[in-house]
Amino acid sequence: MRAEPLDRPSASVLTLVRSRADRLRNLMRGLARQSVRPHELVIAWMQPEPEADLPDPGCPVRHILVAGEPMPLAAARNRAAEAATGDLLVFLDVDCIASPGLVDAYRRAASETDGLFLGEVLYLPPGLDAETASDDAALARHGRAHPARPAVPRTGLRREPDPGQLWGLSFALPARAWRAVGGMDEAYAGYGGEETDLATRLDASGLPTFWVAGARAYHQYHPVHVPPLQHFEPILANATRFRRAHGRWCMTYWLGQFEAVGLIAWDADSPAIRVIRHPSTAEIAAALRPDALYS
Repeated sequence: MRAEPLDRPSASVLTLVRSRADRLRNLMRGLARQSVRPHELVIAWMQPEPEADLPDPGCPVRHILVAGEPMPLAAARNRAAEAATGDLLVFLDVDCIASPGLVDAYRRAASETDGLFLGEVLYLPPGLDAETASDDAALARHGRAHPARPAVPRTGLRREPDPGQLWGLSFALPARAWRAVGGMDEAYAGYGGEETDLATRLDASGLPTFWVAGARAYHQYHPVHVPPLQHFEPILANATRFRRAHGRWCMTYWLGQFEAVGLIAWDADSPAIRVIRHPSTAEIAAALRPDALYS
């Protein structure tokens, strides 16, 4: 691992954790394999205390405790960003393992231009052992692209006209751009919406969005619900908050799924969502798809 080149911005990697210590350990081992050392790793723990016996990620580690229910995703990102000391904030989901060039690719991008930078995420199948999780060539063989995501450029940067392409698994931006828009809106509670709101405000501030070649991460498998009925109430509340703020809906794919199964009355031109009924416990259980890599 090389030290940080002085002519590029220093990169703080930020991640959020609740009860996913095994995933975090793989993330940290991935950081230890980076071609260029990150400035630091900031871990926002959404649980009473940090886990013990964590591996060395090859850089200093800062631990932040963030209390709250439902899961305080926006607040945890804000507390992590406030604690970070790097010029560039690299947000990496705890389920993700960084490819060896991820930190260097984001830093190269930020040295070329200001932007909201998006990296490729490939999804891993279930059952991969610890040896495979530490083998970058094996991860590349097993990873699968999400069909709804555009292909990343082979080299350099490509401008993305839709800032809503931001998904929170892997992205980066200058710390000063984050501070300029006030970080994430903590009124988004629970699951959904806070990332799209951030991207929309960054775009309104004049910050362009780019896809970045070489900033690949691998998403470690976990079962998903299709549709995410377990997050029914926060998705409706956060989608409604987003529309009030920006005059349009977000999470339309999931709202369409809820409408299709008769849970809500809604379409893209609707001024509001009308709840017909809530999903039953049996419906939530039936939506769990152990065969699906992504929702």
